Amino acid sequence: MPALPGLRGLLRTVRPPEFAGITFHEVEARSALNRVPGTSRMPFTWTVNPYRGCSHACVYCLAGATRVLLADGGVRPIAELRVGDVVLGTEPDPARPGARRYVPTPVLAHWATRRPAHTVRLADGTALVTSGEHRFLTDRGWRHVAPGWCRSGRRPHLRAGSRLLGLGWLVADLVSGRGGGAHPAAYRRGYLCGLVRSDGPAVFPSERLALEALGRAHHYTAVAEAAPTRPVVAGVEAGRMVLVAPARRAQRPDPEGIARWPLDPDDDWCAGFLAGCVDARGSVSGGELRIEHEDEEVLGRVAGALHRLGFGFVVELAGRSRAVRLAGGVPELMRLVHCVDPAVGARRRLAGAPVEGGPELDVVEIRATGREMTMYDITTGTGDFVAEGVISHNCFARNSHTYLDLDAGADFDTQIVVKTNVARVLEKELRSPRWRREQVALGTNTDPYQRAEGRYRLMPGIIRALARSGTPFSILTKGTVLQRDLPDLVAASADVPVGLGVSVALLDRALQESLEPGAPSPAARLDLVRRITDAGFDCGVMVAPVLPLLTDSEEALDAVLGRIAAAGASGATVLALHLRPGTREWFLRWLEQEHAELVEPYAHLYRRGAYVDPDYRRMLAARVAPLLRRHGLDRRKQVRELRPPEQLVPTVVAGEQLSLL
Repeated sequence: MPALPGLRGLLRTVRPPEFAGITFHEVEARSALNRVPGTSRMPFTWTVNPYRGCSHACVYCLAGATRVLLADGGVRPIAELRVGDVVLGTEPDPARPGARRYVPTPVLAHWATRRPAHTVRLADGTALVTSGEHRFLTDRGWRHVAPGWCRSGRRPHLRAGSRLLGLGWLVADLVSGRGGGAHPAAYRRGYLCGLVRSDGPAVFPSERLALEALGRAHHYTAVAEAAPTRPVVAGVEAGRMVLVAPARRAQRPDPEGIARWPLDPDDDWCAGFLAGCVDARGSVSGGELRIEHEDEEVLGRVAGALHRLGFGFVVELAGRSRAVRLAGGVPELMRLVHCVDPAVGARRRLAGAPVEGGPELDVVEIRATGREMTMYDITTGTGDFVAEGVISHNCFARNSHTYLDLDAGADFDTQIVVKTNVARVLEKELRSPRWRREQVALGTNTDPYQRAEGRYRLMPGIIRALARSGTPFSILTKGTVLQRDLPDLVAASADVPVGLGVSVALLDRALQESLEPGAPSPAARLDLVRRITDAGFDCGVMVAPVLPLLTDSEEALDAVLGRIAAAGASGATVLALHLRPGTREWFLRWLEQEHAELVEPYAHLYRRGAYVDPDYRRMLAARVAPLLRRHGLDRRKQVRELRPPEQLVPTVVAGEQLSLL
């Protein structure tokens, strides 16, 4: 594995055989102590993180030429996307439990890597070049491209006949359309005719949208081909679209015959005419386009233009309604957008449209190419995006790597930065006369006792450095490797206050494996609590996260608190699930797949953001209080100058330690 470019202090890069698929980048760190921002709600000021990165997530990537659908209906190769671009993603549809809808979502991170390539061919002719670890959304949930093993066992993967979900259109055909290009004279005349005949600005929902069409009209009327004898400009008078001669500023409803019906309109004129009508009288809702007008002649011209360009439509004349509706749903709307290129952005967007699939998106073949190539991926706000017309997964946590010493170009999931000199640097920082021996918390970002600690043994040096300097510290973990360092922790506790905390979310092993694959089992963590208390420490346990309507029943809470008490814990804190950005999208996708009936209740409980509804928190506290008393877990044994581990709860909620969180 080559060294990562720009990784400061890199000593060497290794891929140990006992850590299959994981690369360690051993670095000389320049600092060890990290100050928590003043705006943070954490009950401590300093942290130490010997490791950067997470070895538990998957690697998702696509070939650089893969075309990604933008929120405005355009397309762009994934290699050319940049942070801040807005693409189309999906989210659970609150109106249809178990279903999804399209929404705009920003690109939060963009990076490249090299991976063995696979080709996935679909029934409609689409060919996707991707890594074997990449995942696509099917009618049976997310599926990896190639078989293999993940943290919870054999990973679900695509097979011939798997049906992907998405738009089902061929992006290659759309790229060759009119979108973004120069329009010929016939198109320009058709566009102006559509605006004038439709009296557009009177029905525009906002001035901003009106200006989009008016800006194009101003440009077209300044072109000689559009007004061959006298330049004119577009304007609005008495709520109607008019063309005005600049010399007199007098109204000229139809100068030079621009709004006159042509005898034999060609394809370009029809495309422009439809674009003008869409901008003036079109509306898009749930992926359907309707063009409304009182004049049946105008609607007839709209229908004729659609027919000439090969689009299906339905004429609606019931009651007072006069409209032409585009048939074919989202795929045809996208084809129309690229064929006629309306100016108003709201007419190009698919927000709210349902995510569907059809036989054209059935997988025909999956083949390993036998070669490695440069691939790209992005992080979006929804955790997915539309690539070559199908829903593609991305790494929701990747943008957090921008906060680390490793940038977002590295593989967050398999590239672990190891600060090999962290203990030595920490000892130097603690000797500074400016150091006030404030509490230091470990386990605030990544678990200091993750599997890598068994190889690198960084924690014993950190523990000794803190103890020798007189600095109190706490450790929050679910890693059983901590057992190895209990003698060092006992020795340190003779010099400084030491707090130890363990997280135990639930007892159901199947549910725990689904939510926290790769993490130690509940039984192993309870055994760790027992060993900590046997060593003479108070050990606080965080029952976190409690999943509303899944693990919050009195019976479930009573069972887990009983096991925690039996393990000798000194206290327990019960926390409801916290859904911060990135986590929220991942968890809701999991919920949709495993418990679709709870999607709507969760949307209500978390309607205000990352924190569950206050009424629910009060209910949970009332339910937990008597259980804590029953099991003797409401006693909070204060250690001088040190908050008990259970008060470090925000660390778990806001950090990366719990794989669910």
